[in-house]
Amino acid sequence: MNKNGIRVRFAPSPTGYLHIGGARTALYDWLLARKSGGQFILRIEDTDRNRFVPDAVEDIKSSLRWLGLPWDEGPDAGGAAGPYFQSERLELYQKYAEDLVRAGKAYYCFCTPERLEEMRKRQEAANQPSGYDRHCRALTAEEVEKHLAAGEKYVVRFKVPLAGKIQVRDELRGEMVFDYATLDDFVILKSDGFPTYHLASVVDDHLMGISHVIRGEEWIISLPRHFLLYEALGWEPPAFVHLPIFLSPDGKGKLSKRHGATGVREFREKGYLPEALVNFLLLLGWHPANDQELFTLDEAVEAFSVERISTSPVSFSLDKLDWYNGIYIRRLSPEELAGRCLPFLQRDGLLPDPCPPEQFAYLVRLMPLVQERIKLLSEISQAVGYFLRDEIEPPEPALLIGKKGTAEETAVILDEVIKAITPVTDFGEEHLEQILRALAERLALKPGQLFMPVRVAVTGQTATPGLFELLAALGKEKVINRLQQAITVLRKG
Repeated sequence: MNKNGIRVRFAPSPTGYLHIGGARTALYDWLLARKSGGQFILRIEDTDRNRFVPDAVEDIKSSLRWLGLPWDEGPDAGGAAGPYFQSERLELYQKYAEDLVRAGKAYYCFCTPERLEEMRKRQEAANQPSGYDRHCRALTAEEVEKHLAAGEKYVVRFKVPLAGKIQVRDELRGEMVFDYATLDDFVILKSDGFPTYHLASVVDDHLMGISHVIRGEEWIISLPRHFLLYEALGWEPPAFVHLPIFLSPDGKGKLSKRHGATGVREFREKGYLPEALVNFLLLLGWHPANDQELFTLDEAVEAFSVERISTSPVSFSLDKLDWYNGIYIRRLSPEELAGRCLPFLQRDGLLPDPCPPEQFAYLVRLMPLVQERIKLLSEISQAVGYFLRDEIEPPEPALLIGKKGTAEETAVILDEVIKAITPVTDFGEEHLEQILRALAERLALKPGQLFMPVRVAVTGQTATPGLFELLAALGKEKVINRLQQAITVLRKG
């Protein structure tokens, strides 16, 4: 293990956008580094050229920054252990692969894809375990030279001992033993000169001085291969921590795209706050010493320890994430919330980009009306759209008319409201409440019989913030125009 302090790495593959599971790994890496005063390294494992997604690297970087997880070394940050893209380190992997061949711990394999496919079919037909049959392991030096001289393509395979067992360690699960009979001679260098994950990660983790490797438990099966490589290269392995998998919300299988959003970008676009997502991910596999549920990043750094990570699978509950998001939305000041909501309103065409100061100030004024009502920032357009639009779609007459009323009776009520508020100069909520309650009493109506058609007429909705607050925020001109529009609808119907 590295004796120079804790150095951790987050090493995503840019074959897609940052997955929520990867975000949790990055969070735990970052917390461990900050807790110990160590370094958090970002390394891009871009050796799978067939599945490479061009904008995935930018997505990974922007997602980490959005979550508040800056890296100490890596792309854009630099560092003495670079380069931090594996595609720029190919000569290193090739060198160590050749070193292993020269040491008799790996060998060239010239088997063609056709031969390997025939082998697989034979094993399947004979009901045998699949795996390489070590056909090229016994080639003599002369035979190898002959194949090379003929220009035949080859891969480099690691020589797994033919008998015995290997003991490996995971910091959460303790010692584990694997039988060599369960391992085939795995490829460490492909025919195109690119390394496999096994060789590249071992070489990079050693050369970058990584002390702790945190990754998903699906990689436990690779642990014996990695320990074999460390031993063959004469290096001490880092501490390994394998995180529990995410289960679907119903707990009946692994989380997948069919259960909804799985990428950080998707959660961001849906209007989740980074503080909420971080808090949610923190507790998906790690538990504090007490029953605390809300953590800032600073509090998480203070409380975090590897020992309190669970090995049990955890259910990914969107309801719980929504709960966190609602809490963090309500913690924001009106100015902060308006700033977070602004991009969503601009995306939906409700505010211009850039937003003039007077329009932003109006948006800030609206925030207290809706802050308790939204769970996602993306809900803001529905929540405040009728404030920001000059006109709204005329509501259906059925929404305007009470259970026992008629279209004409409702039109008369709205007409009386217009008469009552037209001369008003103080269009504040308290004054409006006095006027409308007095009007309801004068018309011998229950307050709701007057308030509901007014609410629907000016918003097009039945569920809104308090009537008097929203009337004051809309302003007299918009309110009267929309009441007149509703009257027209009622008398046409």
